Amino acid sequence: MAEIGSSFAETAAVLDCITLTGLSAHGYHGVEAFEKEAGQLFSVDVSFWLNTRQAGATDDLTRTINYAEVAVAVHQEVTGPSRDLVETLAQQIAHRLLHDYPLMQQVEVCVHKPEAPISVPFQDVAVTIRRTRSDVAQECPRR
Repeated sequence: MAEIGSSFAETAAVLDCITLTGLSAHGYHGVEAFEKEAGQLFSVDVSFWLNTRQAGATDDLTRTINYAEVAVAVHQEVTGPSRDLVETLAQQIAHRLLHDYPLMQQVEVCVHKPEAPISVPFQDVAVTIRRTRSDVAQECPRR
């Protein structure tokens, strides 16, 4: 796993980053039956890296990634098929984004589950994953 982190940092240094925070949607993810039945609110933060130099020079949306479309894709994944693990949901989001947006070179997805069934007081639980285009090519298909 150290390899992924180091290549991620090295590549990110020469790319630009777009970040969306607090994308909220009601989903049915969790191990417990009541989580799958009633669902709960999830919040997702997404950062993705790409080269935006041509978009910046030309003011042309087609030379970058439309973050409004990314927000819709994330929402569809959260409201989509139930997953037991937040880790799986985060990975599905990462795979979809890297698959759907060829300009995207890497992505970081943080899924927050503030209503997780934890028996002690807490504010939030979150899983953050990082994936590169090459990571996804080596992993199993997204569905």
